[in-house]
Amino acid sequence: MRNYIKVYVKVISDFDTTGYMQPRSVIWEDGRVFAIDSVKDFRPASTLKGHHSGDCYTVVIKGKERFLFFEKTNELFESLCGRWYIEKPVA
Repeated sequence: MRNYIKVYVKVISDFDTTGYMQPRSVIWEDGRVFAIDSVKDFRPASTLKGHHSGDCYTVVIKGKERFLFFEKTNELFESLCGRWYIEKPVA
């Protein structure tokens, strides 16, 4: 079984008139920008180790499927709605 760590990333997203959030590109920790070719799936999912509620987007970047997570923050902080991360395998 592989171990993973969360890597928080910046994501450029669009919102439609219903409030649906559509991720468009990921900005990696070193500044590289990766366009999201398509979103194949969206589902509610708890975050790594289940500490927060959130969503999982199955996205296609450069022809490969990746999981992009949106971690919802604590409801006590209204100005913070959440943050994005990708699970990165570690040795």
